[in-house]
Amino acid sequence: MTDSSRISSGTTATSADPLPELDEADEASAAAASSAEWRRRHLVGTIRYVAFRVLRALLTIFVVATATFFLVRLLPGSPLDVYINEQITQYGRSYEEAAAAAASLFSFDPTASPVEQYLDYLGGLVQGDLGSSITAPGTPVASMIGQYLPWTLFSVGIALVISFVSGVALGMVMAYRRGSWFDHVATAFGSVTQSIPSFLLAIMLIVIFGVKLGWLPLADMRGAYTPGVEIGFNLTFIMDALFHAALPIWCYILTSVGGWMLVMKSSTVQVLGDDYVQVARARGLRTSRIQYQYVGRNAMLPMFTAFMLSIGFLVGGSILVETITRYPGIGQLLYDSISSRDYTTIQGVLLLTTISVVIANLAADFLYSTIDPRVRVRGQEG
Repeated sequence: MTDSSRISSGTTATSADPLPELDEADEASAAAASSAEWRRRHLVGTIRYVAFRVLRALLTIFVVATATFFLVRLLPGSPLDVYINEQITQYGRSYEEAAAAAASLFSFDPTASPVEQYLDYLGGLVQGDLGSSITAPGTPVASMIGQYLPWTLFSVGIALVISFVSGVALGMVMAYRRGSWFDHVATAFGSVTQSIPSFLLAIMLIVIFGVKLGWLPLADMRGAYTPGVEIGFNLTFIMDALFHAALPIWCYILTSVGGWMLVMKSSTVQVLGDDYVQVARARGLRTSRIQYQYVGRNAMLPMFTAFMLSIGFLVGGSILVETITRYPGIGQLLYDSISSRDYTTIQGVLLLTTISVVIANLAADFLYSTIDPRVRVRGQEG
């Protein structure tokens, strides 16, 4: 047999040999290992994503608490100094005796250094103690906030829901009818109303409907409810509370609905130009399905974060609106505290507002990453 024949026959024999078959168990093991590695990486990335944002939120709260503590003490005048001077001049006490009496009465040591006061303040915060009011000795700041906060949540919460739902609905209609008379009128309305300060609108409503036209019984609208009304979850009390909160609610609605309208219109117009909407139309899908499932849901994504942040700012209320309308909300409490230099109450209200905004922002991050996983992926990679 020639060499060429042996090479040919060897080649034929080699090519005829069957390829080794992959073991199914090895394939399953490799797939399981790959899946486990992916889950591990995903878990580590999620933990890093959550931990980073939680630490950032805690750092923000700490910085604001520290800045508030020292900045508040830069305000001129102090009820504590007035009390000590009064004790010295009227009762002949020494400064040490007056300071000791003030420390006992106000749960505050005026002779302590700013650093010692700051450390005591942080120690109280760790234990959930916001301290006691300076102008109302013995009254915990937490109880004062608990007395005023529900009315702010009631008025601003109702206004936020109404303005958001109305703004989203009108914004979508404006986008679908852009260029029409309705779009022009609604755009002008939104641009004007969102540029008016809420306190100025409150003054306008009081002057026009309360003083000039006499439609609003301003004297009867003071406070959160009419004295003598049975407090509880009953129609009489709810209607009475809505009557007293009418001015703040309308101020919040009219000054915020325009912004929601314009943002929703812009977002909807942008989504209408995306390729997947054109494909859905080409497939012959129902218009209602395209509007709500394809356009509405995606156009709402940019609105989500703004809505969550609005919930956070809801706790702070509006100082000027509640002061002008004499509505007993958290904004009114903050205004009274600033006027009387009640530093402890100022710190408590500002800290509560900061915490609510930080928590709302944190919730927006987590929920938005659930709605749009691309956000979480970018956060994990970063």
